[in-house]
Amino acid sequence: MELPAVNLKAILLVHWLLTTWGCIVFQGSYAWANFTILALGVWAVAQRDSVDAISMFLGGLVATVFLDIVHISIFYPTAGLTDTGRFGAGMAILSLLLKPFSCCLVYHMYRERGGELLPHTGFLRSSQERSAYQTIDSPEAPTEPFASLEGRGHASQG
Repeated sequence: MELPAVNLKAILLVHWLLTTWGCIVFQGSYAWANFTILALGVWAVAQRDSVDAISMFLGGLVATVFLDIVHISIFYPTAGLTDTGRFGAGMAILSLLLKPFSCCLVYHMYRERGGELLPHTGFLRSSQERSAYQTIDSPEAPTEPFASLEGRGHASQG
């Protein structure tokens, strides 16, 4: 099944609007959780080739699905809800309903960036080389840094 080509910026914009409107009713931890994950999404937009950025955004979206369910079910106002409050609660619920679809789209983007799902575990993994840089203690480093100077006519003192 081919998913539609959706821009990551569009996903962020929709969830930012819905989260902002949802914060009319649900403040505190709802706002912190969702805006933190949206910040990870901005990171994923800024680093287009980073598998880590998109995987953290995907993991955060999955986590906020469960957090939103708990938050909305605990803090939903049962009495005295104004029209503005109903609108805010409706936008928070709409954001929650759209998140699984957004997770599917972001997972597709994750696969395009080179990530893969580990078989039998369900964990995400990057299949591309992490870095072109070598660590300081790499085995290719020369063991004697001044060995090349000894052959240049310097007499060793004994």
